Amino acid sequence: MSEKMINLVIDGKKIAIAEGTLLLEAAKSENVKIPTLCYHEDLCVAGNCRICVVEVEGWRTLPVACATPVMEGMVVYTNSPLVRRARRDVLAMLISEHSTQCTTCYRSTNCELQDLAAEYNIDNEIYINLLKDKVFTIDRSSWSIEKDESKCIRCQRCVRTCAELQKVNALDVIHRGAQMRVTTFFDTEMSDVVCTNCGQCINHCPTGALTERRYIDGIWDAIGDPTKHVIVQTAPAVRVALGEMLGYEPGARVTGQMVTALKRMGFDSVLDTDFSADLTIVEEAYELLQRLKRKLVNNEDIALPLMTSCSPAWIKFIEHMYPDYLDHLSSCKSPQQMFGAIAKTYYAKKRKLDPKDIVNVSIMPCSAKKFEANRMEMKDSGYPDIDLVCTTRELGHMIRQSGINFKELPDSEYDNFMGESSGAAVIFGVTGGVMEAALRTAYEVITGREVPFEGLNITSVRGMEGIRDAKIKLENVLPEWSFLEGVELAVAVAHGLTNAAQIMDDVVIGESPYHFIEIMGCPSGCIGGGGQPIPTNDEIRKKRAEAIYTEDEKKKIRKSHENPEVIKLYKEFLGAPLGELSHKLLHTKYTRRERV
Repeated sequence: MSEKMINLVIDGKKIAIAEGTLLLEAAKSENVKIPTLCYHEDLCVAGNCRICVVEVEGWRTLPVACATPVMEGMVVYTNSPLVRRARRDVLAMLISEHSTQCTTCYRSTNCELQDLAAEYNIDNEIYINLLKDKVFTIDRSSWSIEKDESKCIRCQRCVRTCAELQKVNALDVIHRGAQMRVTTFFDTEMSDVVCTNCGQCINHCPTGALTERRYIDGIWDAIGDPTKHVIVQTAPAVRVALGEMLGYEPGARVTGQMVTALKRMGFDSVLDTDFSADLTIVEEAYELLQRLKRKLVNNEDIALPLMTSCSPAWIKFIEHMYPDYLDHLSSCKSPQQMFGAIAKTYYAKKRKLDPKDIVNVSIMPCSAKKFEANRMEMKDSGYPDIDLVCTTRELGHMIRQSGINFKELPDSEYDNFMGESSGAAVIFGVTGGVMEAALRTAYEVITGREVPFEGLNITSVRGMEGIRDAKIKLENVLPEWSFLEGVELAVAVAHGLTNAAQIMDDVVIGESPYHFIEIMGCPSGCIGGGGQPIPTNDEIRKKRAEAIYTEDEKKKIRKSHENPEVIKLYKEFLGAPLGELSHKLLHTKYTRRERV
């Protein structure tokens, strides 16, 4: 049945569009830009900022385009004198309550309010400056997130993000009118509320009210200290997003140029988190097989499904929301933390360095990695695994501070050791990637054959649906895994914490049919992480995902267990997967946390 079409006129142009379409979407389809602040395509419609007002012929008031559906015969003006005056007044009122120290703001030149103020030529003196009559605080209590009330325009995008996308509800609105504020439960500091540090509130904030907690100066200080050996590792998703900070279109792969830039910035060793992603897969694949054996052969009461532990936002979510099910988590540390533990032990020994003189810096697409690095559990080498964490956004700023013309840089290779990686490690950066990487290894360990998918691409676990599942039948297995003959290995993938909650609710009631589950805290996984360039939306996430899969396809090695450096690490240092030293350095336990 064909959908009903609505005929209307926008700025003098006749168009026909599907019934139910919002005016904002109808205008966008005709390349007509209507400014917005409270609107974001990831979120429900709010209509509370009033920037997107338009004029409709015959209507007494100016409707908001983000919340008004098209109607038959509408004649719409998106840029009439009345509309421009209304938008200018709204902007001027917002600015009268906003800290306009734009030259010192972290979001300067990447702020939606700043852009609109410039576009509409707002004079800050149109309305009385109300900022001086209020007392504001900057909350820097969290390892991951900084909250500056003086820059909040009360659009509530962060509130809707935390509730709708993440089901955490760490932020909410209190009071009304001029006293309205966005704050935490009981006005508690960010460090003390049920917050997963995912940073999605940062990605969706149109101003500098919410930003990542920044450690750029500490990194520069370490690089400048001649007594320190500074290692930097870069996560998979950084290489397909960093370019957006430096003049490239979304989806550009800038791996080689990024490595060159980091070397010129003065890091002593430029290495790859993808190396430890391969290491994670080897450990996690064997952990899954061990649990299956204990369940199917020994009939032990072992926690299944096994759930990946690579996303620190997901880990904090389960610690708060489902603490009785922590034993379902893989004990494997994340690739960031595994890298740090190996760097402070094996790498230090190989390079004849004292671990206390090594500074491990991580470049991550994730604000929650800052919290993870500061967990008390992450010191199994006797030293913190990771010393400083920097987001993709922060690295972009650091490269600009260095005076480097990024687009003119030649490509370079990562240093050795801990710089080699497989395509399986690269796809960690996108939802479903950890699952696909694990299956490439686990299937081959069990059967002695590659996974039976064209080009190793397990497309059944790829995609942007919130929850996806698949089954892989195990046949003609090797003798040592005979107990798995004929088993249909059931797996699931979820991204975004609302979807994680749905998966967990099935586990709680005992109705989960899966053996292994991958959960990523952010929409689309790390490519949509809370430390990625802003804007991050569905279209941009898809382009980054395409770039990730292209990077995988171009790798010479595409299976984690075939990474020669990982093989060498086990031979020279760790011994075997799940061995005594592996357990000490690469595995951990997590913490039951209060929900309120």
